[in-house]
Amino acid sequence: MNLSLKKEVQNRGDRIVFVEQDKFQKEGVSRQEFDGKKLTGLLWREPWGRVFYVGIGSQPYSAETFRKAAGFGVKSLLKIGATEISIDFSKQPDFLPFAAAVVEGAILGSYRFEEFKEEKAKRKNKLEILNIISGDIIESNYVQLEKEVQQGATLAEAVNYVRSIGNMPANHVNPEALALKAMELAQTRQGLRVEVFDADRLEKEGFGGLISVGQGSSNEPRLIVLDYQPASALQPVLVVGKAITFDSGGISIKPGERMDEMKYDKMGGCAVLGIMEAVSKLNLPIRVVGILAAAENMPSGKAYRPGDIIRIYGGKTVEVLNTDAEGRIVLADALAYGIDRFHPRLVFDLATLTGACIVALGKQKAGLFSNRKELADFLWKNSEDYGDPLWPLPLGEEFDEAISSDVALVKNVGGREGGACTAAAFLQKWIGDIPWVHLDIAGPAWITKELPYLEKGATGFGVRLICRYLLEQLKGKAS
Repeated sequence: MNLSLKKEVQNRGDRIVFVEQDKFQKEGVSRQEFDGKKLTGLLWREPWGRVFYVGIGSQPYSAETFRKAAGFGVKSLLKIGATEISIDFSKQPDFLPFAAAVVEGAILGSYRFEEFKEEKAKRKNKLEILNIISGDIIESNYVQLEKEVQQGATLAEAVNYVRSIGNMPANHVNPEALALKAMELAQTRQGLRVEVFDADRLEKEGFGGLISVGQGSSNEPRLIVLDYQPASALQPVLVVGKAITFDSGGISIKPGERMDEMKYDKMGGCAVLGIMEAVSKLNLPIRVVGILAAAENMPSGKAYRPGDIIRIYGGKTVEVLNTDAEGRIVLADALAYGIDRFHPRLVFDLATLTGACIVALGKQKAGLFSNRKELADFLWKNSEDYGDPLWPLPLGEEFDEAISSDVALVKNVGGREGGACTAAAFLQKWIGDIPWVHLDIAGPAWITKELPYLEKGATGFGVRLICRYLLEQLKGKAS
């Protein structure tokens, strides 16, 4: 797709214009037909093309308001054959600060997963040209706006990249396939290196978590390390993702209903791929190391069992009580290794970790855990505007006590109460005193109902959040 920021474009193609509630006036259109209520639309034909008026409701407005409005508008126009769409701010300069969010919504709204559809069933057109019409603004503002618009496009394209992998079923994306994706990515991005640990190396170097979780499957586990290292970068930011390419639950097998959705248990790892694509494409002067802990959790005669004791990378031990609590086990390996090798200044992990987090927060917000209150507060405050909303959940001694084991350092489950919190407490055992953020994305990692700028399926949750945070760090606005 070709994106451009222009002060004006000639009257052609299709345009989107945002309309505030009760402020729309056009001869022949009554208030009952269209009054600008949020996410309502009116298609109007001009001699030169079509204008789609999108209602944004009443103030106050947020970035998400415009993200949704742009996605709704683009999806509506694509359905009626649009290929070139201009989003017109020329008469609404007060909305220009939201232009980057508009670009995100437009690009995210244009995505469709059609990999396995017959040709005749696929959408016949796609968004080929996206123009942002700014109107007349001073040159310095124009230059800054162009930078922000391009950043928004880069992040949205990275999210769509994640969605394209996340939506693939387990017979097409297994741990080895994820490793190939990482290698392909590294070949296309300057400054990005990749290292893949196969099962033999994992066994030899003591990655007991990945080996145990993956041993029930014929698809062997992988540890995938992507290192983006600009010349001037010092201590890295470490981003670790759970990439269980299919989670049957293992011996502690899940109910059959909706088990097909367990192809999405890799979304934390997929998000890491998207983050690494975005930071390298944006040429951020920050070293970022991304690690995917990739395995398939299956029941078989070789599968690990309840009651097993596993030795994680570095030597700490875990008592397994439930083989369906496998994500924290593979993350422990990845976190221990990443911290030991790279000595990061900050650690993020993303994981579709617990159903308990969905029970607590629903499907739209991810659980936020951190050992730094200032860091957690910043992410919480800004997450809605970034498009990846969070809600803070607690850590504490009571959760540590719940996972205390009589025969190992910890057990991998701590009972029904506070399930998301005991999972986070488990991960914290491998963190030490390094600033750390754990995101339990079990709720928003995929959706089963279409949203204004997202279709059903993988959402790419976490990519925009972490990349926006890194961009704010560069501006000195985030710790």
